Amino acid sequence: MEADIASQSVGLGSSVDFSLWSLFLRADIIVKSVIVLLIAASIYTWAIIIEKFKLFKKINLSTQEFEEKFWKSRSAESFYNNLPANIDDPMSNVFKKTMQVVLKSRSRSNLNEKLSGLLESNIENEVNKLEKNYSFLATVGSTAPFIGLFGTVWGIMNSFQSIAVSRNTSLAIVAPGIAEALFATALGLLAAIPAVVAYNKFNNDSKKYSQRLENFAKRFISTI
Repeated sequence: MEADIASQSVGLGSSVDFSLWSLFLRADIIVKSVIVLLIAASIYTWAIIIEKFKLFKKINLSTQEFEEKFWKSRSAESFYNNLPANIDDPMSNVFKKTMQVVLKSRSRSNLNEKLSGLLESNIENEVNKLEKNYSFLATVGSTAPFIGLFGTVWGIMNSFQSIAVSRNTSLAIVAPGIAEALFATALGLLAAIPAVVAYNKFNNDSKKYSQRLENFAKRFISTI
């Protein structure tokens, strides 16, 4: 009798498909929702990573080119007049917006204070653009493991219910539910780890670029 039960359990276990798609299809609506949410978060995270990587590579090159041309120019006003209208670079935007106000201003009193305020405001606006979606990366990095853990706990609870209903503690009964639960945990880590690494890297890149803008602002004020 025991041999028959064991052979049936082995047969059941060997017939169970443990592919990722089969695990998803067998999961209940709660675990499926967790899996879909984590996959969507992971896809959007990688989209942000690719976009930010391209952005910082682009602006580092364009800013270097801008600085080289600016410090070789005869004056800030002549450089501003010859600046292309369609240029898209944070440092160029800071310079353009500041010069627009300076040239329109008739009063030259307290020019250093006005320039400092303008540059600080314009730098803050450009840095905020660079830091767009950072909060999403931080949120995914901190919450995805717990969302995956919730799916894991829910899947294990379903496995225990299967044991109670079937009154069979064989591995063939609990293995599918446990596999679904661990799948949710793996997805949570898969979404969280790249998000945390990307947030730390791009946050550091933003700080370096912000310092670069501030250094330019100081030199620009002294030149004016």
